[in-house]
Amino acid sequence: MPELSQEIERTRTLLPFGAAEVTGPSMVPTLRHGDRLLVQYGARVRPGDVIVLRHPFQQDLLVVKRAVQLRESGWWVLGDNPYAGGDSTDYGAVPEDLVLGRVRLRYRPLKAGQRSPFALARWALSAARLVLSDRSASRRLRAR
Repeated sequence: MPELSQEIERTRTLLPFGAAEVTGPSMVPTLRHGDRLLVQYGARVRPGDVIVLRHPFQQDLLVVKRAVQLRESGWWVLGDNPYAGGDSTDYGAVPEDLVLGRVRLRYRPLKAGQRSPFALARWALSAARLVLSDRSASRRLRAR
């Protein structure tokens, strides 16, 4: 399950946006280990959105998942990688008060070996991408 840096908590009170770093494979292919995220705190969450939340059993652990469905008991969240686990199939619906924000942008840092002009150009074209809601993923994941 992707764990996010705790730095996100300190900046949350100052600005509506904050940064986070992904660790773990549960959101592959949407997010990869080492990706940086721009998170909008307090944003309205809809099915299909990628969100940052507190783990229901370890509230000092922040995770990133896809919001699939709003239920009476909270958000049903799943990772995009069905083999990684660590989502609502393990701990049930997540209460809305544990949802911190919505991921808006993914940024992949430059790798150490990328020094040639061609490698830099390829990185520049793919480094930053908006993280959009995926309604079809929400329907597909709900069926799991």
